[in-house]
Amino acid sequence: MNSLTIATIQQSCTADRQTTVAKSIAMIRQAASQGAELIILQELHTGLYFCQSEDTACFDLAEPIPGPSTDEFSAIARELGVVLVLSLFERRAAGLYHNTAAVIERDGTLAGIYRKMHIPDDPAFYEKFYFTPGDLGFQPIQTSVGRLGVLVCWDQWYPDAARLMALAGAELLIYPTAIGWDPADNDAEKARQLEAWITIQRSHAIANGIPVAVVNRVGFEAAPANNGNGILFWGNSFVAGCQGEFLRRSTPDGEEVSVVTLDMNRSETVRRIWPFLRDRRIDEYKRIISRFID
Repeated sequence: MNSLTIATIQQSCTADRQTTVAKSIAMIRQAASQGAELIILQELHTGLYFCQSEDTACFDLAEPIPGPSTDEFSAIARELGVVLVLSLFERRAAGLYHNTAAVIERDGTLAGIYRKMHIPDDPAFYEKFYFTPGDLGFQPIQTSVGRLGVLVCWDQWYPDAARLMALAGAELLIYPTAIGWDPADNDAEKARQLEAWITIQRSHAIANGIPVAVVNRVGFEAAPANNGNGILFWGNSFVAGCQGEFLRRSTPDGEEVSVVTLDMNRSETVRRIWPFLRDRRIDEYKRIISRFID
């Protein structure tokens, strides 16, 4: 493909799954009406970000893949003829759960899944309580719109993950995300966090010579039982080109369907002038698999 029109769906979520999913589907329809061929939803987009607390009742939110959500969104993908990237709480077996991205082909079939590899455990982000680290590796998902390097949220801080996806032939890096501020942080700290998040992901585009699409949640979600400050999700979904340039950037505080067309031939052009893959010293990188070098 010479060009690819993609859309990011940045939205707020509530505990009412039916209302939240209905809003997602309406935004998908809007994106498709604007010519989007690939539409990407944010992390765990069917409801609230439940990882603010450790609560075994939240495991009831998980579902199998294929399952209810993939069935529902597959019907929309087939109707509109678009490729969808979903982000779901996967129940693989009793006591075994993953944070999983599912890619739906334009004919409604399941093109593939990616299970989140890096799992955080921080105040208000207690994901290790819920999610088993992924076991599928960093393998792009082949679709009718190209080879998609789908990663999820905390994965976005790791150059190794982006590099392995690129080395496996990914033509586009995709990061469904749920990240935001502790409302108690001061403005200077908020600015540092946001800029770090943007910078690291733009650097993945530059280092690998491929575009990056990042889709984040937006809005405030209170901590369960007011046990914490809650999270103000900072939006700022964006698409960056092969040299890290912004192609599209969403607002920090509003729901938004953002559509942009990528020149899929640009990776070839950029990699010819910045041949980072050619000049890698793979013979000297053996120690990279060490936890730490004393």
